[in-house]
Amino acid sequence: MALQLLLTSLLLLRVQAAPTHVSPEEMALITPAPTATLAIYAHARRGVISDLTSRLDSYVSGVFSELGSAIPSYVTEGILPNEVDLPTGSQVLSSAGVGSNDMAAVPTQVLNIPGYGNWTESGWSLRIHGNVFKQPNISQDTVDDLANFFLIDTSVAHLPPSQQAQARNLTREIYVVQQGDVNITMDILPGPQAGSSGQPGGGGGGGGGTTPAGGENLITLPDPTTDQGDFDVFVPIDNSTLAVQAGTGEIPPQRVNVYAQGTDTGNATSYLVSDQGFTIISDIDDILRVTKIYDPKEGLLNSFARPFTPWMNMPDIYRNWSVSLPNMHFHYLTTTPEQITRNYMEFIYNTYPGGSFDTRPLNFSDLSATLSIRKFLLDKIFLTFPNRKFILVADTSNSDVMKDYPKMATEYPGQVQCIFLRNTSSTDPTDKFPYNTEGFKNLNQQSYMFFKVPDDLTGLDIINGQCYNASIPQNLTFGYQGLPFGIDDQGDGQSGNSSGSGNGASRLLGSGTGWGSITSLSAFILGVLMFNAL
Repeated sequence: MALQLLLTSLLLLRVQAAPTHVSPEEMALITPAPTATLAIYAHARRGVISDLTSRLDSYVSGVFSELGSAIPSYVTEGILPNEVDLPTGSQVLSSAGVGSNDMAAVPTQVLNIPGYGNWTESGWSLRIHGNVFKQPNISQDTVDDLANFFLIDTSVAHLPPSQQAQARNLTREIYVVQQGDVNITMDILPGPQAGSSGQPGGGGGGGGGTTPAGGENLITLPDPTTDQGDFDVFVPIDNSTLAVQAGTGEIPPQRVNVYAQGTDTGNATSYLVSDQGFTIISDIDDILRVTKIYDPKEGLLNSFARPFTPWMNMPDIYRNWSVSLPNMHFHYLTTTPEQITRNYMEFIYNTYPGGSFDTRPLNFSDLSATLSIRKFLLDKIFLTFPNRKFILVADTSNSDVMKDYPKMATEYPGQVQCIFLRNTSSTDPTDKFPYNTEGFKNLNQQSYMFFKVPDDLTGLDIINGQCYNASIPQNLTFGYQGLPFGIDDQGDGQSGNSSGSGNGASRLLGSGTGWGSITSLSAFILGVLMFNAL
């Protein structure tokens, strides 16, 4: 049996290492420069899963033993269990007990995700992205059975009534049938205030955006939807029929409402963003809202059943940025699957400044692609706005953030103004996963800060490059941290310490990303197999 498991593990590793094949539809066009294809990122991230398990043998095994064998290791990438390989198409019909003929009379709906537009030599170019789908009629009993798949150690029947309603609604949003080869026409109009902050007097607003004086654009997207129902394209805006200001220099973002014709579900507020200025790119889970993605049982309840709750007074921090920096553009980037992002968008617009969004589209559905999506989307927006500066905000529980954020500062010199990371393991004992600070070793300490509470971010002059509050201890070892038994506290404890001799975590674990022992890796793969078999 041990030999069989070992051979199976090696075979799975070979399969995982194979490059991801990308269809032409998955290569979203951007203006003016093209973004590299997903296959490049999948190749670069072949060893991403081994990053945590490498050389952490007994500790990681103990963590997964405590969590339960059904919990996969990709929770360390900010991905909740059961959010990979969500059902689509015929899988939905089969699970819901619905025939394809039953779908003919069901109305078509559109998920329209708030986009951003950039200024080009030809004028404004607006990114429009989302998904076209139909929602089958499913009985409540069937919905409850399907919803139970997304819960751990509980069921819909044992939830309070309000949580039952949210779990059922979210399950219906997941079990939809995507519509491929559909042509979409969008109506673009001046956008009113959107978001909970950003305007004096406590009104809506978001990002200090402004509303164009008037006009309208009617645009049919150049390509039909993909087989997965996705659309993602930049379209030109006709300045002669929509009264928008030119996007040169640093000006406030201009809000436009984008309506999908033929449905009342495909509305979004998008933002025309000038070629210069500042953009905050913010994660959502465990930085803007309480998710506990590192505690999968709680994370699933907080995502599928419980009302979304802001993390401490973080809304006040964003409100202050929005009001004091009126030209700021807010962009929310989450690797949450596209199908379940309506709650995220509603939460942001009720709690934080309005802004554009990126989520994980359906054509990033397998595990290797999912683990590459954040870098893919970061590259897209950085290349779209080569003269803007970015403030990156997230938390330490996502190992992809811990690698991708400092990598952006290296790959795009001068574009990363600040990096702010909430240290979740230092404030929440349920976060048992270590994080790796190696990527920050060669960055200027003034450009980044690990913080514990939102108030640590007050008083910073981020526009002039003051991103570090010297009163907040950093204690970086530039290796694995958040380990048990004080292993990573054996260094000298000084911010910015890079001494190899004093770095307890680096001495024990090393700071490379090579493979750990086959025992840990086999145990991890077995856990994933057991999870997927449920």
